[in-house]
Amino acid sequence: MNKIAHALLESKSVHIRPNDYFTWSSGTRAPIYCDNRQLISYPEYRHEIIRKFCHLIKEHYAHIEVIAGTATAGIPWAAWIAHELDLPMIYIRNKNKDHGTQSAIEGKIFHTQTTLIIEDLVSTGKSSLQAFHHAQAAGLQVKAVMSIFTYGLDIAIEQFKKHNIDHHALCDLEELLHYAGETRLLNPEDISTILDWREKV
Repeated sequence: MNKIAHALLESKSVHIRPNDYFTWSSGTRAPIYCDNRQLISYPEYRHEIIRKFCHLIKEHYAHIEVIAGTATAGIPWAAWIAHELDLPMIYIRNKNKDHGTQSAIEGKIFHTQTTLIIEDLVSTGKSSLQAFHHAQAAGLQVKAVMSIFTYGLDIAIEQFKKHNIDHHALCDLEELLHYAGETRLLNPEDISTILDWREKV
């Protein structure tokens, strides 16, 4: 069983409506909508997600120095991961504050620290790139973006490639749909509709 796909669907973090499209904040019309903020209320799923993140980090980025969460949805995950790995944690706003230090980054940082950015979701990749640019401007070395879920849209893949950013997701659209098909939450026609939609975005 794909435990992350199971968590996303059972917590109703992912909603699928092949015949009644959602409108994302970007204006994109889609048969699927993901709100991973629901997951923070489920300790069992939360523990599994943190475990998976930490395993990935230890396997690929064992010498990372800072865990950064994107505001606001990435903040709790970054905090839990940083706690588990005993690492400093920061969070990155989508824009600089208009008061005080006028910084986009909250928390103590040191120039050239190696950093991982934690997202709950990657759709177009816009928020990840904003966080990446803010981190770079502060002198941090971003090694990768990690997310719980990704739709796998070409626009995000191309932007990560353009900026030479590694991206690791605990679950992607294919894995989610495969699990939904296996458990008969979706029929083959609905799965085909969603995959066709993605090809056209």
